[in-house]
Amino acid sequence: MASDRFSDKTKKPTSDPILRHWRDAVPHDRLAHLVKDAARAMVRGLQMRLAEHEVSFGHWAFLRILWETDGLTQKELSDEAGTTAPTTFTAVSAMEKLGYVVRKQSPENKKNTYVHLTPKGKALKKKLVPLAEEVNEISVRGLKESEIKVARKVLLTVIENMAKDEAESNDPARRILSTRELGNLIASRGEEYENS
Repeated sequence: MASDRFSDKTKKPTSDPILRHWRDAVPHDRLAHLVKDAARAMVRGLQMRLAEHEVSFGHWAFLRILWETDGLTQKELSDEAGTTAPTTFTAVSAMEKLGYVVRKQSPENKKNTYVHLTPKGKALKKKLVPLAEEVNEISVRGLKESEIKVARKVLLTVIENMAKDEAESNDPARRILSTRELGNLIASRGEEYENS
């Protein structure tokens, strides 16, 4: 029975499937999987807290950016968040309906739309940032400061190495397809399948 399994350190039943996976099934699995599960756990911890304030995790990413640099264009906001233009447009539209942001055009440049926080959007910072800080504190419980520094160094090095690998790749097959390109590829493969 799953709940009868015990973790080695606590001698308490381990019921969480992810913990069972890492402790019992594949304790030496690839680092990428461990990082993904750790990130997912932290995101879920923050999502639970944001939900108490009726803020989605998707909006959190954009709010964080705007709290640091208010008045970005939608394109700049999209670039900073690492999201597609349609995703940013949808999120900004929803945040506008919630009263967190307003979109404005500059009198000098009607081409660009700028996203500005409203007083309500600015006020969320005092409520939400402590929640993120709480998740971070929970995530490193039981670790020494020196261990946290090593973990940060390891993760930053992983990020830098993967960014360098991507930047140095000249192989067109390795580039990430746009949503439109991916949709066209799927459609063409569907047509090939139907015609075979």
